[in-house]
Amino acid sequence: MAEAAPTFEVVKPGLSTTVQDLGRPGYYHLGLPISGAMDRYALIAANLLVGNQPGDAGLEAVFMGPELRFDADATVAVCGADLAPKVDGVEQPGWTAFPVAAGQTLAFGFLKAGARAYIGISGGIDVPLVLGSRSTYPLGALGGFEGRALKTGDRVAIASAGAPGKPGRSVPQGLRRVPGASPVLRVLPGLYWHRITEVSQAGFFEDGWKVAPEADRIGYRFRGGRKLDFVPREQPFGAGSDPSNIVDSCYPYGSIQVPGGTEPIILHRDAVSGGGYFMIGTVISADMDLVGQLQPHQQARFESVDMDQALAIRAEEATRLRRLKDALAS
Repeated sequence: MAEAAPTFEVVKPGLSTTVQDLGRPGYYHLGLPISGAMDRYALIAANLLVGNQPGDAGLEAVFMGPELRFDADATVAVCGADLAPKVDGVEQPGWTAFPVAAGQTLAFGFLKAGARAYIGISGGIDVPLVLGSRSTYPLGALGGFEGRALKTGDRVAIASAGAPGKPGRSVPQGLRRVPGASPVLRVLPGLYWHRITEVSQAGFFEDGWKVAPEADRIGYRFRGGRKLDFVPREQPFGAGSDPSNIVDSCYPYGSIQVPGGTEPIILHRDAVSGGGYFMIGTVISADMDLVGQLQPHQQARFESVDMDQALAIRAEEATRLRRLKDALAS
């Protein structure tokens, strides 16, 4: 008889805890979002700490951590938001691998900074691959654990492949991405940038913005800046009458739509792939992890960059990731 796979039981699910890996690319043109971790760097770090591959499935916990009881020994790491992990009530350091013995319970303290914590477990979460990914897309009831967030009583399998990480291994301080108090989100203007006046173009970057309560895996809404003024137009065939409406178009990951010109929305991992609102530009890929760590009511502002700057920043992020992998491979 084959040996049963190790598992953990969900004693408390937290606010919204889902299985995520690095996403489901290749189906966006069919209307299926990429899903995956909103803070990819934090998930990769947690996986590397416990001896997994960077793209293995872990848990994404939002604002409040789960309580998990393990039935087998495991190595665990928690990266991303400052959400202190505890093993049988004893606090453990973040961005560091630590052991959880069979019968012990992993729980969490109160959130101190950021929004999403990533829980890496040696071996990775063992749920079925759906279109090449284990990520959960809750809106479509696809992937992850039964296509949904975890619930009390769930028993989740852990893969046994791979060597567990060494407890005590830690991400160097200089390679930890700690959520900031008032971040700057860099934006490449374009797409329908010409639809607003020059005064509004300048004001978008001059104004301070605040994250609205409507901030989730689909998109982050912002409030507080001035309403955008549109350049007069003749309504195109197939577009709505509001100046912010366009003939239906694709929505790139990270693009910023502004319905009615009032509240920008950054489209994130579970966003739809197209629709009829204009897009002012796109948050560069290097800053999308940061968006996923913003809390409601947090202050932020936008900064304009050009393509050369965006590509240079992407190269810097690739270098940071290589340094992380090298540091944890040594």
